[in-house]
Amino acid sequence: QFENVEFKYPGAKESVLKDINFTINEGQTLAIVGRTGSGKTSLVSLLLRLYDIDKGRILLDDNDIKDIKIKDLRENIAYVPQDNFLFSTTIRDNISFAFDHELPEEKVISAAKAAEVYDNIVDFPNGFDTVLGERGVTLSGGQKQRVSIARALAKDAPIFILDDSLSSVDTETEEKILNNLEKLTNKKTIIIISHRISTVQDADEIIVLDEGYIIERGTHETLLEADGLYNYLYEKQLLEDKIYEDSQEGYNE
Repeated sequence: QFENVEFKYPGAKESVLKDINFTINEGQTLAIVGRTGSGKTSLVSLLLRLYDIDKGRILLDDNDIKDIKIKDLRENIAYVPQDNFLFSTTIRDNISFAFDHELPEEKVISAAKAAEVYDNIVDFPNGFDTVLGERGVTLSGGQKQRVSIARALAKDAPIFILDDSLSSVDTETEEKILNNLEKLTNKKTIIIISHRISTVQDADEIIVLDEGYIIERGTHETLLEADGLYNYLYEKQLLEDKIYEDSQEGYNE
């Protein structure tokens, strides 16, 4: 629960988030959308206590997160950031990163399958023992994102955050991953940040950020009916998709 939260980065004059109020119940999915720079990533960084808020409270099970040890707080959150950082070690070690011990093979495989990256991994000559280059350069952008998602799924934390983590994945694979998440993350609380409306449209609640404020909230259907920023972003993406499809048809001809 976010109660009257306000936050500005150290040294900044303006608050990047203002008067933020919302509640997510256990097992629900909350989606956050908005233009670039609207404060989406800043919001989840506060939940992880990468920064502390200036005003208001953030509660987890009615406990102020400032009263929870940071280590305990973060152990309960699986976070897939925009910048999918991978280490120059094996794919297996990258997926098992959250653990001090070696993860059982079936858990590594299960996480990779749920992230729709298993087939890619087993196609490599060394499979899960493939050593990645610096920052994961062995992999494509979409494969990096999916290995990062597999790592978060392997952690099996009660709170799961995807921060624009499907942007390099095609829409068909994205849909499969989201369906897998729904099956695997029963009782998990999920927060999805995305520029793509297709990623968020099945969320229990969607909040729309603009210049640090929540300007709209509701389901996909109610937000389309409201004909505000969410509907504008949706229509814009439909148009961009149509232009892209038309250009591909012209190219194929």
